[in-house]
Amino acid sequence: MTSDPPARRRRGPRPVPAPAPAGDDAEFGDILAVLGQQLGEKVASTADPSGRRRLKGVHFEYAADPKAVHDMAGGAGYSLASNWFTQLLAQLAVANSITKSQLCVFLFVAGGQVPGTGIAQYTQQEITDGLNTIAAQKGGKMITRSTVNRAVQALCGYNWVEKVGNGRIQINVRLWFQGSSTAQHDVLAEIADRHEHDPGAFPYAVGPEGAHQEELELDFGVEESAYRGGRKRTG
Repeated sequence: MTSDPPARRRRGPRPVPAPAPAGDDAEFGDILAVLGQQLGEKVASTADPSGRRRLKGVHFEYAADPKAVHDMAGGAGYSLASNWFTQLLAQLAVANSITKSQLCVFLFVAGGQVPGTGIAQYTQQEITDGLNTIAAQKGGKMITRSTVNRAVQALCGYNWVEKVGNGRIQINVRLWFQGSSTAQHDVLAEIADRHEHDPGAFPYAVGPEGAHQEELELDFGVEESAYRGGRKRTG
């Protein structure tokens, strides 16, 4: 009696599961699972009849922005000033190397520039009236228009400001500027074109040169006939 021979296995290609349709999110299931492990979260998914997982959603949380808005007095906003220049102003004032009228005119004009332009739209009479606001209320001595005119001329000589016509004064935006850095660079490019890119011209050459002793002007109503170019020698 003989036994039947063992059944032979048929050789041939084995069936391969059909690939997931193009654009099916299931093929990214394993990648999302790994990503979820790295993020410390479990990726939510549901099983479909074929055993594939389908993405339901991804949740992101953003931390609060720590930046805060500046709290400045008054409603005129604020400007950026060179620390070097603000210290220079104090040193020149102590050394009597600039007059009180020059300092006051510059601060008033710099604080009134149109944002993003570096230009203050003031006539000399408007500067005079603006500086005299508190003095007029107190009935004290006031600055005269002729004194303002001489101060503006001196400030132009220092390259702190520049006249651009029609009651417009260009502030040296490397010293004092209200606006973004992009706006400042745009203004500097316009000024450079106006001065044919001369590195020794406004706004790069800043005066006054040296610091010699001068008599500080205290009486705004007194004519400054003794001043030459905004300076008065004392010895």
